[in-house]
Amino acid sequence: MPQESAVYTHGHHESVLRSHTWRTAANSAAYLVGELTQDMRILDIGCGPGTITADLAALVPQGHVTGVDISAEIVDQAREFAKRRELTQVDFAVADINGLDFPDDSFDVVHAHQVLQHVGDPIGALREMRRVCRPGGIVAVRDSDYGAFTWFPHIPVLDEWQALYQRVARANGGEPDAGRRLLSWAQSAGFTEISPSASVWCFATPDERAWWSGLWADRTTASVYADLAVDGGHTAVGHLAAIADGWREWGTRDDAWFVVPHGEVLCRA
Repeated sequence: MPQESAVYTHGHHESVLRSHTWRTAANSAAYLVGELTQDMRILDIGCGPGTITADLAALVPQGHVTGVDISAEIVDQAREFAKRRELTQVDFAVADINGLDFPDDSFDVVHAHQVLQHVGDPIGALREMRRVCRPGGIVAVRDSDYGAFTWFPHIPVLDEWQALYQRVARANGGEPDAGRRLLSWAQSAGFTEISPSASVWCFATPDERAWWSGLWADRTTASVYADLAVDGGHTAVGHLAAIADGWREWGTRDDAWFVVPHGEVLCRA
C-alpha cells in the first residue's frame, strides 16, 4: 500500500488532542450534515480521537460509520470514545488515505477534515476517496488555510509564528494553505459537480481565548511540531519560547479575537 509522502506536522501531543477533541460535526462538518440521511454508510478519514466520527454516527442511526486514521494509538482512543458514547453503528481501523483498504463504491459519503493539508499528493488522495465512494455519493473535504488566519491585537511574534508554521509544514511535504486550494484540487481530481463553501472558527470570548492561546503556546514548545521546527533548522528553542510567550500575551487581552478560515467542498462522485 502506498505510504504518505508528507509528515504529519502536529503529531498527537496532548496540546494537539486538546484541539482535536473539541471538534464536533456542528463546528467542523456543518456543510455536510444537511446532506446526510439516516441509513448512509460513511467513511471518516483522519478521524483522530473520533469526536466528529461519533457525531456522524449519531446522525445515521440506521447506517454505519467507519473511522480511519494512520495512527494505531489514536484509533484506539477513538474506539474508546465511541464506546463511551454507546454507539454501535461505528467501527475504526488503521488506514492510509493514499491507499484505502476498501473495495470500490463502498460508501455513500467519504469525509476528511483537516487531512489534505498534511498529504503529499492531495489530488491523488481525492481520487482515492472517490474510488471508495459509490456513484452519486459525496466526497466531503474541509481544510483550514493558515495564510488566511487573522487576529487582533497585533502581536508581532505571532506573525513570525504564522510564517514559521508554513515553512515547517511545507518542508514536511504538506500545504498549510490547503483551504483555498480545495476547489482546484477537486477539479484536478476529476470531479465535475462540486459545491464549494467556506466557514470559520472564531475564538473571542475569555474562555475561548484562554483555551486557544494555551494550546498553541504548549504546542509551540512541546509537540512534534516543535521538534520538527528545531530539528529541521527552521528555528531555535529560544525562538519557540518567545512565540509561546506571544500566544500567552494575546490570550490575556480582553479585546483579543482570532479567526481560522476553512475551505470546504462537497463533490458528487
